[in-house]
This record gives sequence, C-alpha cells and structure tokens, in this order.
Amino acid sequence: MSIIYVLIPIAILLVLIAIGIFFWAVRSEQFSDLEKQGHSILFDDDKAQHNKSNERD
Repeated sequence: MSIIYVLIPIAILLVLIAIGIFFWAVRSEQFSDLEKQGHSILFDDDKAQHNKSNERD
C-alpha cells in the first residue's frame, strides 16, 4: 500500500511533463502544417529523378 504514495506523484509528474511538452510543441508551431512534410517526402525524390532523366536526354 505504501508504493501508492510513490506511484501517484510520479504519475502526476509524468502527466504534467507530457502536457508541458504538448503545449511547447503547439507554441513552436510543430502542428501548423501537417500535410507539408508528408508531401515533401513523396515528391522531392521524384523531382530529382525527373531532372536527372531530362539531363540525360
């Protein structure tokens, strides 16, 4: 039963840290454009390959 007195403050501390990290991420605009990074991964390599194939021709 005494372990509960240790685990509850640790759990509260972890929740507060997680909330702090979440608000930091929101303030630093980490979630401002979620689509951009996904599209850049898909299309950057295609442009580079396309430019290389045009140079060969």
